[in-house]
Amino acid sequence: MIHSLSGGVIAENAPLTFVKAEVEGAPCWFLSPTSKIKAGDRICVPFGNHRAEGVVLRVENGTRQTAPLPLSRMKEIEEIFPA
Repeated sequence: MIHSLSGGVIAENAPLTFVKAEVEGAPCWFLSPTSKIKAGDRICVPFGNHRAEGVVLRVENGTRQTAPLPLSRMKEIEEIFPA
């Protein structure tokens, strides 16, 4: 029987885009669905019990291991409005 061990390794090294944004006066990290996002773009994100708009301050590319926060604590951007 042949086992594939690459499934987990590939998933762990998959490229991700992390976004630091200011939302309601607070800096927060989010996971972006696209790598085409840039500083200055406006975004709509889940924030507490509601949706809020924010402004992208910084964009970082990385992997699960280099995430600025644990991925379980990061929410994903719902909408992007280019600057």
